[in-house]
Amino acid sequence: MTGSVWWDVVVGVATGLLLAWLALVAVLVLVRPRGALLREALRLLPDLLRLVRRLAADRDLPRGVRVRVALLLVYLASPIDLVPDFIPVLGYADDAIVVAAVLRGVVRRAGLDAVRGHWPGTDDGFAALTRLTGLDRG
Repeated sequence: MTGSVWWDVVVGVATGLLLAWLALVAVLVLVRPRGALLREALRLLPDLLRLVRRLAADRDLPRGVRVRVALLLVYLASPIDLVPDFIPVLGYADDAIVVAAVLRGVVRRAGLDAVRGHWPGTDDGFAALTRLTGLDRG
């Protein structure tokens, strides 16, 4: 279209990445915790970080689970977020949403008992975690 094949490739890739990012933001808006759950998620963040670190170090868990959790740790440590922190509400909530999604997958593969065994917080905090991740529904 522009006359240069390389420029067309660059524009195409940039457009595809932008559309994928916009779709991801739309999904985060749809699946974000509402009201009190969002406040609970932010309050539990220190315990969640310790939980994720403990799960990543547990050699008894399946390798795929440990890899997912390790990738989550890399994402959380990265200064680059899916949603920049200056965007109200979602800016800080995207980390909690991503953690919740990964923990759902961890529980499906490793079981709720594995997550409970590594939970560093209180029983009330674990109950909030199960509500946040939707694990109390199934």
